[in-house]
Amino acid sequence: MKYMGKVMFWALLCLSALIFILPFWFMICNSFEEFSYVLPNPPHLFPSQLSLATYEHVLSQSDLPRAALNSVIITLLTAFFTVLVASLSAYGFARIDFLGRELLFRIYIFTLMLPGFLGIIPQFLVLQSIGSANNGLIGTKAGLILLYVGAGICGNTFFLRGHMAALPKDLEDAVKIDGGGHMTTFFRVMLPLVLPSIGTLAIFCLQGTWEEFFSAKVILGSVQNQTTLPVMIQSLKGAHSTRWEWIFAASILAQIPMIILFALFQKHFVVSGLAEGSVKA
Repeated sequence: MKYMGKVMFWALLCLSALIFILPFWFMICNSFEEFSYVLPNPPHLFPSQLSLATYEHVLSQSDLPRAALNSVIITLLTAFFTVLVASLSAYGFARIDFLGRELLFRIYIFTLMLPGFLGIIPQFLVLQSIGSANNGLIGTKAGLILLYVGAGICGNTFFLRGHMAALPKDLEDAVKIDGGGHMTTFFRVMLPLVLPSIGTLAIFCLQGTWEEFFSAKVILGSVQNQTTLPVMIQSLKGAHSTRWEWIFAASILAQIPMIILFALFQKHFVVSGLAEGSVKA
């Protein structure tokens, strides 16, 4: 029975991996094809040719360098400000006892139950009202970054709060005895100990921002020189017909930075036990 359980477990695991890998395999194989605006039927699971014409066409697009640069700037700045704001917010909820803390945190949690797209209209109006220009921050990188950081505060605070709350209170008391305040406690004690959690948050933020399409389309879609990579890839889709091999090739190229990111930093995800031995039992 134990042997059969292991066989069933590995069979289910392999089947799940196949289900997840198959769409990406289909996209990679068909990025070398030429469909004449129609996907092959039945689908090709192996390329009939290895032509790089589709990749050459995508790389020759005049909008690609600007879109890639916009995505890099927006992604890096969003990750930086997200980590800064979320870590400070999580520290406040975890280590500072202020009036209405639990109620406010419950409100944070409640907002996580709402679909993100429901807030796009009020977010759009708020960004439009900021600044002296007619459209405010609409159509600007600053507006999109502000939207990303603000929309993710609740979830990111929830993610980091538990890690900061789990640290021994004796560490905080030791800083207070030495005359340090909350800033000293945060930057000298808490931040180094939750650095793996912050790194995990940063990686997820980088991935989510790099691949985000809906908000970028709404906020930046009408400004040609501000569009991001996902919006640029969507523009390859024609009004009446689509060269799907171009979409596949562009999507694969856009995923390469995220694959490299995960390959380099997968060992630095959340690590437990960093505070063990920091205080006497």
